[in-house]
Amino acid sequence: MTELESEAMEAEFDTVAGWTEEAVRALGAETAIPAGCRGSGSEGALRWLADRLALRPDGRVLDSGAGVGGPAAWLATERGVRPVCAEPMAAAVRASRRLFGLRSVVAMGQQLPFADASFDAAVCLGVLCTTSDKAGALRELRRVLTDGARLGLLVFVADGPLTSAAPEGNEFPSEAETRELLAAAGFEVLEVTEADLADSPEEWTRAADAVDAEVERRHGQDPAFVQAQQNSGRVGRLLSDGSLRPWLAVATAVATGRNARDTSPN
Repeated sequence: MTELESEAMEAEFDTVAGWTEEAVRALGAETAIPAGCRGSGSEGALRWLADRLALRPDGRVLDSGAGVGGPAAWLATERGVRPVCAEPMAAAVRASRRLFGLRSVVAMGQQLPFADASFDAAVCLGVLCTTSDKAGALRELRRVLTDGARLGLLVFVADGPLTSAAPEGNEFPSEAETRELLAAAGFEVLEVTEADLADSPEEWTRAADAVDAEVERRHGQDPAFVQAQQNSGRVGRLLSDGSLRPWLAVATAVATGRNARDTSPN
């Protein structure tokens, strides 16, 4: 199953993305980043990653599987980088452009429309568990990164059997499998930690909750809303009972000599 073959995932990540943009416009721009980051980690998780990605002002950063662009917009605001978003769901791409003015393209993570060594850093947040081709996604991330560039990951890992049904379209790797996939793709893990997904500031949480409530007020009876809620609720239950862990990692792209930019003088 690919990202686009799951009706439930399309409801959650495409239809609801458009509704999220609609709700943010109704409630105010201050709700945009918190709402756009829901499902992609807390403010604390983003800060942990950003502190370890060796970012520099105007650096070129890719967000693969960017959703509506909340994390990319946060990185641009907080760290002054130049993010580019790749996201397979068209409504999410439109939302990222309209809400944040981000450069965004509709693209699968396994087929990124960028040249080799295009980016100085990348993030991939809550995405690997939504595709069966995890190796392909990581190989593409390595291809578009310069040698020595860093990748920030949020992965929902399962180190044992799940206690209840997985969300439709999700395949959760173990930590060991994720480490093996990273090594095979040409990455070296530098640092890991378990994310606290509840460590955002109170105002951040209030803003995201307000957008969720506005979406439900407008579309709560829509079958796509119900389907998306059911899918995300399954993740919440698995996290609550410990079947899943929100695993943060920073890895560096191992130098190969084939993926570096030519910096020699003309």
